[in-house]
Formats: sequence, structure tokens, C-alpha cells
Amino acid sequence: MAKATKRENWSGQTGFLLAAIGSAVGLGNIWRFPGVAYENGGGAFLIPYLVALLTAGIPILFLDYALGHRYQGSAPTVFRRLFKGGETLGWFQVAISFVIMCYYGVILAWAASFTIFSVNEAWGDDPTAFFLGDYLQLADEPGLSLDVVGGLLLPLLIVWLAVLFVMVLGVQNGVEKANKFFLPLLVVLFAILVVRALFLDGAMDGLNALFTPDFGQLTNTDVWLAAYSQIFFSLSIAFGIMITYSSYLKRKSDLTSTGLVAGFANSSFEILAGIGVFATLGFMAVSSGVGVNELEGITGPILSFVTFPQIISMMPGGPIFGVLFFGSLVLAGFTSMVSIAQVVVAAVQEKFPIGRAAASALVVAVCGTISILLFATTTGLYTLDTVDKYINEIGIITSAILMTLIVAWGVRKLPALRAHLNRVSAFQVGVWWHWLIAVVVPVMLLIMLGSTGYSLLIDGYEGYPTWYLNLMGWGAVGFAILFAIVFTVMPGRQDRAAEDEAFDPDDLTDEDELEEVR
Repeated sequence: MAKATKRENWSGQTGFLLAAIGSAVGLGNIWRFPGVAYENGGGAFLIPYLVALLTAGIPILFLDYALGHRYQGSAPTVFRRLFKGGETLGWFQVAISFVIMCYYGVILAWAASFTIFSVNEAWGDDPTAFFLGDYLQLADEPGLSLDVVGGLLLPLLIVWLAVLFVMVLGVQNGVEKANKFFLPLLVVLFAILVVRALFLDGAMDGLNALFTPDFGQLTNTDVWLAAYSQIFFSLSIAFGIMITYSSYLKRKSDLTSTGLVAGFANSSFEILAGIGVFATLGFMAVSSGVGVNELEGITGPILSFVTFPQIISMMPGGPIFGVLFFGSLVLAGFTSMVSIAQVVVAAVQEKFPIGRAAASALVVAVCGTISILLFATTTGLYTLDTVDKYINEIGIITSAILMTLIVAWGVRKLPALRAHLNRVSAFQVGVWWHWLIAVVVPVMLLIMLGSTGYSLLIDGYEGYPTWYLNLMGWGAVGFAILFAIVFTVMPGRQDRAAEDEAFDPDDLTDEDELEEVR
């Protein structure tokens, strides 16, 4: 039997932990959580948020870790080794990462540009007109355009070259070192930003608006769905990232303790982001003579690229604040971008007989071209907004439902996976984990999928034309399904079957221990 190809490894638990946190801490922490919390009960939202973290977020994180570490591969390899026909589910997760990767780079290019714009407040007196008009040159309505925005090309090229550089260097020398540098830097910069925000006039008004509890909202099912949704999208689970990352851990690594630290670190950063954002919005409200509840644009791209530039122009030392804020966006986004890219690169490497450099160059070239043609045009913002909505709230949720139901009820591997977690981890997982993965999580996700799917089918999204939503929204989901099927049936490396036959998921001997024996 053929000897399985030796996999790359993290240098240790710390390297993996920083990479896992770096993946989870992304743009959504900064521009999504504060608005979601504010709109769903303020301080009271933290109750369903914590419940969602404990009953869905961390349990699925454990599932991803167990699958990747036990079956040692990218998502397609893991699911192929888990059950016959499983490779297609793995490629579906890779497809989701591929789609997200294509538009994520454009948002990073925006953030990089605005870091520079902050120095002289280039947006002038009308940040809305500057962002949508001067910078994005946004068309009046959604459509298909090949009119590429020239000002986006250079920052976008820099982003893709940076991603390529990290990918080519590998897991330990590229991904791990990038996170060891960028994640601490992000925490320092963002902490400075939050401290500065807390001393602004009106900061307490903003914090009161965010954290004043509306306990009446706890009886609203939409609030609970929002909490599960936020936790789910924030932790980078169920679309291949943590499966791939955990596969690079040495065989006797502690999985559950690392998962707990990563989960709570991510949530802590979200709360920190909420404090910084709403302290700043409180300043804006006081400066404008309105209440915080009267402000618009408190979430998403508009918060970052319209509302915050307005605030920066109002406050003393605004340019410094702007560089800190947009620099933090770049750092948070880049560590997440690298993790998404690793999912695709690893899968391509394991499918085809090519090296890491070739796989990285191929993936970056294809994704970079798509990002320019679809998301860097005069209709790019509409396309990005639509694809992001559908691929996250339909694609990822569907992936998670399939994964949990198949593992729990189809192949009944939860006992083996729990045993694997407990063999290598200090924090022992009980039978409660079975019930969460097999019942609670699928039920919550099915409710989320049904609610979102019904709304999108009946009400559409943002008033966009139906044909456009069908093409760019449902079309993105359809593309992911087709991508999964095509890559499953596509011929690849000839030795994969032999490697799978030789692979023993219960072998917890480290490669370095084998070298010592030899």
C-alpha cells in the first residue's frame, strides 16, 4: 500500500490557536455584531448570544476540529474518508470558500484605500457621495457591467499578491507567521481605537444605546435566530476552514481546550468591537444633535465606509482615528482571507498532482480575475451584497445542516468523533454534545434556512430585480452545487485511493515521533 503523503503542520498549539482566532475575527465582528446586537434587544441580546455560542457555535467548532484532526485532510478528503460519496459535500464547502474569497478581496481593497484616504480625509464633506460615486462609481441600479473601476485595481492587485505570498510560503511559514504578526497587531490597534472612542463626548450615550437591555425582546423568536445567525457566521464554521486548519495539528494536540479559547476570544473581540463602534456613534449623535436611535448606517459596508468617515471628519485627531479603524479592518480581513484561501488551495493540492506554489498561483489567478470582473465594476457593490447574502445565509447554512445530519444520523460517527476528542483533549466532551449536534443545531439551522429562504423567495432582497437575484443570488448557490459535482467527478491524483486505504484515523502517532524511532 502507498504511504500517505506527509502533511504540513503548525509549529504547535499556539500557532494553530492564533490562526483559528485570526480566521474567526474578521470584518463581520466589526461591522455586523454591533448593529445586530443593537437591533435585537441591546444588552439583553447577550443572553441568546451566549446560549447560541454554547449550544451551536462551540459544538460545531468541536465537530470541525474532530473531523479535520481525525481524518487528516482538506474538506473533500475528510468527507471522502468519512463516508462513500462524501467528497461532494467537501467540495461544496470548498466552493463556498471559493465564492467568498472572490469578493472578500475587494472589501480588503476598499479598507486599504480608506486607510490612505483617512490621512487627508479625502472623502470631503459628503462621504456617501465619495464612497458610492467617486470611489466605487456605482451604477444607478443593479445589473451586469464590465466597466471596471480603475481606482480599485491597484489596491486589489496588492491584496491578491499579499495572499499569494502567504499561501506560497505554506502553513507554518506563511499562514501561521502571518497570524502571529497580524493578530496581535490588530488587537493593539483596535484597543487603542476603543480607548480613544471611550473618551469622546457622547460615548456613554452610545454605550447605553447598545447595552441597555430590552428583556421583552427575549420572547421574540427573530432575536434568537439573529443570535444563532451571528454566532454561526462569526466563528468560520461549517465551510471547510476549521476542518482544514485542524488537519495540520500534530496528532496529540488538545482540541477542545483550543476550541473553547478560540470561541470565547472571538466573542470577546465582538463585544470589544461593539463598545468601540457605539462609543463612536454616540459621539456622532451628540455632535449632530440627534439621538443614537435616529442614526442610520450602523451596520455593514455603510457603517465602515460612510458613517465612520463622517465621524472621523467631526472628531479631533480624526485622521489618526481613521488610520487605526481602517487599518484594523485590513488586518482583521486579511487573517480571515488567508484562512479562506487555505481551504481552496489545500483541496486543489490534494486533488491534483501539483505543488503548493502552483496550486496557490492557480487559485489566486482564478479568484483574482473573477473579483475584478464581477466585484470591481460599477455594479460590483450590488453583486457583492447579493452574493454575500445568499452564499452565507443559504449556502453555509445548507452545508452545516447536511454535515450535522449526515455525521449524526447518516453514518453515525458522533461516538467515534467524541472518543477522538476525549483521547487528545483535557476538556472532556460528554453525551450532551451528541444531542446538540444531532438535534439542537440541525433544528435551529433548519428554522433559520426556512425563514431566510421563504423571505428571499417571497420578498426578495433590498428591492433588487427578481432576475438579478435569481442570477447573482440563487445563481451563486447553484454555482457552488455545480462546482462540487464537477470537482468530485473530475479525475485527479492516481494514488488517492491507495492513500485512503492506508490511512488509519485511529493512529495518533506523531510524525516527529516516527522520525525518532527510525
